[in-house]
Amino acid sequence: MSRRTGRPEPARNAEALRLDGVRKVHGTGEAAVTALDGVSLGLAAGSFTAVMGPSGSGKSTLLRCAAGLDRPDSGTVVVDGEEMTGGDETALTKFRRRRIGFVFQHYNLLPTLTVAQNTVLPLRLAGRRVDRERAREILAQVGLGDRLGHFPDQLSGGQRQRVAIARALVTEPGVVFADEPTGALDTRSARDVLRLLREAARLHGRTVVMVTHDPVAASYADSVLFLADGRLAGRMAEPTVDAVAERLAHLGDRAGADAESGV
Repeated sequence: MSRRTGRPEPARNAEALRLDGVRKVHGTGEAAVTALDGVSLGLAAGSFTAVMGPSGSGKSTLLRCAAGLDRPDSGTVVVDGEEMTGGDETALTKFRRRRIGFVFQHYNLLPTLTVAQNTVLPLRLAGRRVDRERAREILAQVGLGDRLGHFPDQLSGGQRQRVAIARALVTEPGVVFADEPTGALDTRSARDVLRLLREAARLHGRTVVMVTHDPVAASYADSVLFLADGRLAGRMAEPTVDAVAERLAHLGDRAGADAESGV
């Protein structure tokens, strides 16, 4: 249901994100490292998925390829039923601005713009009409309705990240990618941010994909994808902190054993 018109929103593709055989290699020759090794997965619209794995498992590369920030060497990425991996760089940029929202660990807010101006920046960059009332509505939803004229340096870390979430949602994207969104926050602010991401999926139908190293953060998601050595190494539904931590420990033990044996 549209919050502005009261009418049902157009149905999104039931599968909001699909990767088929995505492969990405960094470097060349003897220095080449396979970051993603033929990864295939599908995520339903309105789901909240955490992506986890040991250091070097391919988490960040997966996010960057799925979000159109890097091009895979082979394979396809489909967002809301439309392939993203074709076309030139200009077409890819336009696609990202229409279909994808981003939340980064260090906020990436412009210090010379107010909260309201930072929030509507993606609309301006995309050449779309700026709906100031909609922006105010979203900022109120994330608890910043009284901070519209403040600048980033007048906000706490948690408040800055809430601005970043509002900015990611203002374009009504099909998928929101969050890269370690709680990594720079204290415990209370981290929980507030994770609740907002969960609400974006459950209440507003956005598909959220979050890379994290934190089992507590992952426990807020509907499911967790585990990566190891650039490949999918399992999936956990209804994750708990203890179950995620145990699975990560086993993945880390395996990666360490492989490294020692030269695999």
